Amino acid sequence: MAEVVLFHHVQGLTDGVRAFADELRVGGHAVHTPDLFDGQQPATIDDGVALTQSIGDEALSERAERAVTGLPAGLVYAGISFGVSIAQRLAQTRPGARGALLYEACIPVTGEWAFGPWPAGVPVQIHGMESDEFFGLEGDIDAARELVATVGPELAKLFVYQGDRHLFTDSSLPSHDATATALVVQRSREFLGRLG
Repeated sequence: MAEVVLFHHVQGLTDGVRAFADELRVGGHAVHTPDLFDGQQPATIDDGVALTQSIGDEALSERAERAVTGLPAGLVYAGISFGVSIAQRLAQTRPGARGALLYEACIPVTGEWAFGPWPAGVPVQIHGMESDEFFGLEGDIDAARELVATVGPELAKLFVYQGDRHLFTDSSLPSHDATATALVVQRSREFLGRLG
């Protein structure tokens, strides 16, 4: 059984994020879904970005740290879009990560935005749509390819789905793509199953 912490996207801890977490729980995995927005669910991505800016990076980081304090060592860090920035930072900087699941975003592992080197032996999966304006067209897919090249294909996998939707894994949003999400869930479960 894997222990996962899943960080939500900029529209908050929606019913769709909760449903996605439920899908990951199949097989007996424990999935924690901290709410970094204290119940707020912005109506649009732009509203969500504005909310994150009003809360501030420091406060969001503190909330994320509080969310993982007290959880067992050996966590799998997962995030959807905005949540990837938190999950990836924790996977790269907090000792003991067992793995990372990065949905619809990826942060470069080199350059000014990097959190430092990828930890040795930590597997990662990245999932995103090829024509998503935020993932496929803004450079995240390039960061994902760099991560796979850096970590190596034995530990790192990039899965690219046809389409142009962002937040396609959230069943409560109009951008949801059920077919692509089913594949994401299947591959994620296989990843978690290999961790034990």
